[in-house]
Amino acid sequence: MNPLLFRIPPLPHYIASGFNHCQPGYQHRSRQHIKVFDLLVVRQGSLYIGEEDQRFVVKEGDALILRPDCHHFGTGGCKEETSYYWLHFQTFHDSPPLSVAGPDSGNPNESAGELPASFFNISSFHLLLSQFVTLLQPDKVYEVLTRLEQLQDTAHLEAVRFSQQILFQDILQHLAASVNPEHRSSQSTVCAEQAASYLRAHYREEITTAMLGDSLNFHPVYIARCMNKEYGCSPMEYLLRYRIGQSKLLLMQTSFPIARIAEEVGFNQASYFSSSFMKLEGLSPREYRQRFS
Repeated sequence: MNPLLFRIPPLPHYIASGFNHCQPGYQHRSRQHIKVFDLLVVRQGSLYIGEEDQRFVVKEGDALILRPDCHHFGTGGCKEETSYYWLHFQTFHDSPPLSVAGPDSGNPNESAGELPASFFNISSFHLLLSQFVTLLQPDKVYEVLTRLEQLQDTAHLEAVRFSQQILFQDILQHLAASVNPEHRSSQSTVCAEQAASYLRAHYREEITTAMLGDSLNFHPVYIARCMNKEYGCSPMEYLLRYRIGQSKLLLMQTSFPIARIAEEVGFNQASYFSSSFMKLEGLSPREYRQRFS
């Protein structure tokens, strides 16, 4: 059972939902290539469902996500009265979500594509969901799904459709929080994330790999290995990119001289800042600022 890894942006988006109450003997119908993700959340009883070569018993408080490109079918009838919520959602990405071990799964700095604000180094990140999971807070998920159902009669209104998307993001948060422990972050991921947090918090200061290692209680070589795996770059490369990103905001939002901006983002020399900016962005800080004039 592969976990599902969604690349964001764009966010997965809500399509439709409902609530079914079934008598004993009900069996999930056979379907294939439905082209949307189908989230099932059981509130009472159990559903018996297969997807390709996998089999699931979805009990009260469980959630199951059926993939859009697979064959789904009932593996048996309900043994008791069963009620469940269903919700269809999709993403705009052409390819199906990756498994955790899939390509690029460790590199959230991949370009998000041609976006209107491409000057700001917008990069994608990942949302990890377990295909089958026992919810940590099922009652809260039931509440949100009930609110979604209550909005169906007015779903033709633009404001209501926006509310539906917000509620769906709340459900995604609950699903992400319920991910099985074996699918949660590895030690190397935690190390890389801690290092990134430190670099972001102290980017205005002089930072060395030794200082980073002392702060995190990890050897600098191990930190570098973790960051290369998670972010595709060394700690110092990460720091440089973050400093340049912060400088771009100052170039657009302030009239500070280039030398002051270099100092504000942690560069000791304006010349080194300008050459680093040119290397990463392909134009000088001054030329970048002129694009917003």
